Amino acid sequence: MSKVNPIPEGYHTVTPYFVVHDAARFIEFLKRAFQAEERYVLRHPDGSVWHAEMKIGTSPVMLGQANAQWKPRPSTMHLYVEDVDAAYRRAVAAGGKPLREPADQFFGDRSGAVEDAEGNHWYVASRKENLSDQEIEQRTKAAR
Repeated sequence: MSKVNPIPEGYHTVTPYFVVHDAARFIEFLKRAFQAEERYVLRHPDGSVWHAEMKIGTSPVMLGQANAQWKPRPSTMHLYVEDVDAAYRRAVAAGGKPLREPADQFFGDRSGAVEDAEGNHWYVASRKENLSDQEIEQRTKAAR
C-alpha cells in the first residue's frame, strides 16, 4: 500500500474556505471577477450548494452555503495577478464595490481593492518592483 500525501495534489498548505449567504452567486462572482475555474460543486437535495471548490490562478478556494450551524463570515483575500488594472475592472464589472482603485505602492506593488456582495474584501496586486528589505524599510519611513 502506498503512502498517502497528507496535502492533496494541487492544494497548498493554506486553502481559503468561505462560508457565504448565497454560494451560487458567490461562485458566479469568482468566475466573472477572477476567472475562477469550477473544480466541483456538491449540492443539497434542494439544489443549494453544500460544498464547492474553485481554482483562482494556481490556488484552490473552497466555499459553502451558510446554514444554522455555519454562519457566514466575511474575509479578506490578497491575489497576485498578471494585470491588476484589468482584474480590478473585471471585479467591479462582476458586482464588486470599489474600495480602492489600483495605484502604485511604495513597497513595489500596484494594487487595488473591491468588496463582494458577501462583504469579503479582495485586494488585487501585481508586483512592479523587486525591492530589498532595506529598500522597503526606507520607503516605509518616507511614506509615514
